[in-house]
Amino acid sequence: MSYRFDTRAIHAGQPDDATTGAIAVPVYQTSTFAQREPGVHQGYAYGRSENPTRTALEANLAALEGARFGLAFASGLAAVHNVLTLLQAGDHVVSCADLYGGSYRLFTKLYARLGITFTFVDATDPVAVERALQANTRLLWLESPSNPLLRVTDLAACAALARSRGVTSVVDNTFATPVLQQPLALGADIVVHSTTKYLNGHSDVIGGAVLTNAPELDERLRFFQNAIGAVPGPHDCSLVLRGIKTLGLRVGRHCTNARAIAEWLVADGRAGRVHYPGLATHPQHALAARQMSDSGGIVSFELEDEAAARAFTRAVKLWTVAESLGGPWSLLCHPPTMTHASVEPEVRRRNGIADGLIRLSPGLEDVRDLIEDLDQALTPSTRTVSLATSGGAR
Repeated sequence: MSYRFDTRAIHAGQPDDATTGAIAVPVYQTSTFAQREPGVHQGYAYGRSENPTRTALEANLAALEGARFGLAFASGLAAVHNVLTLLQAGDHVVSCADLYGGSYRLFTKLYARLGITFTFVDATDPVAVERALQANTRLLWLESPSNPLLRVTDLAACAALARSRGVTSVVDNTFATPVLQQPLALGADIVVHSTTKYLNGHSDVIGGAVLTNAPELDERLRFFQNAIGAVPGPHDCSLVLRGIKTLGLRVGRHCTNARAIAEWLVADGRAGRVHYPGLATHPQHALAARQMSDSGGIVSFELEDEAAARAFTRAVKLWTVAESLGGPWSLLCHPPTMTHASVEPEVRRRNGIADGLIRLSPGLEDVRDLIEDLDQALTPSTRTVSLATSGGAR
């Protein structure tokens, strides 16, 4: 029987415990497992290779993304690293230019040293993506919505381009979550998540995931998962499983709060450009409405410069200045000095990440309180930009 999303979130990969009847998957806090004789065991031999709590999480994540196979990792970047192990010296990667700073750092500061080349393009333009593909291109790396400018890529069009050229397409679906968007159904080959964010949803665990429908990719990725060993512990897996049970409810509230804040920022006028796919003025608003079931829980906006951004962060009272997103607490960050500090300033500015950019992750608080706090923080001392508001980047 095919169950709907919220039902899968609660039940997929999690039968009642056969020994005790416990409805919550037990935390199998063990490093190794007894074998009847050498090489003969009950499906588990060593905790790095597999663990029953992790198996449950991987099955659950796969069910949410409509995937046949799922792998869990110790962090989102460990998941990104796992996918990049598919490459070898001489390979080429086409990536969206607006992407998480940690992914950019891994691409340019580690894998570029190993003989792998990267081309960063405006992935909202499928023609630009197609032009960037080379004979040695092996991966197309996409984020949609992107971090931090919330640009939306036509995933079906880009996945089709990649497939026509024998290129593996990868989508970081962290911002959208499988509640709002399922890239595999749009033709992508691999989906990556930082489970730290919305999937766990409680700001108390670090984790990552890789999902695919391709047996040959799963076989290679699973080999590297075991060989490299960047796997989550069973307690972390249990925490993510716990969080997923309320994922649909939480993401709905995050989206509602984000939309209200984005609309208020535009109407208020003291902020500069407001980036949110749910705004009719966003350049990819129609695509987002077609590709996603809602517009997401992140809002970005621009102040005049870094000094104005710092003044704003000092003025807020309810919002917490912190990296990460997707938890019950409302967080804000200044990407140029926080999540994207490892991106060279000239690259940030070329990609549209202004020095005064603020990224908001509205939590689950009453949105009226969140807006009131933004209102008192957006005083003339923040020196906001007096530009006509728009929904997207330059």
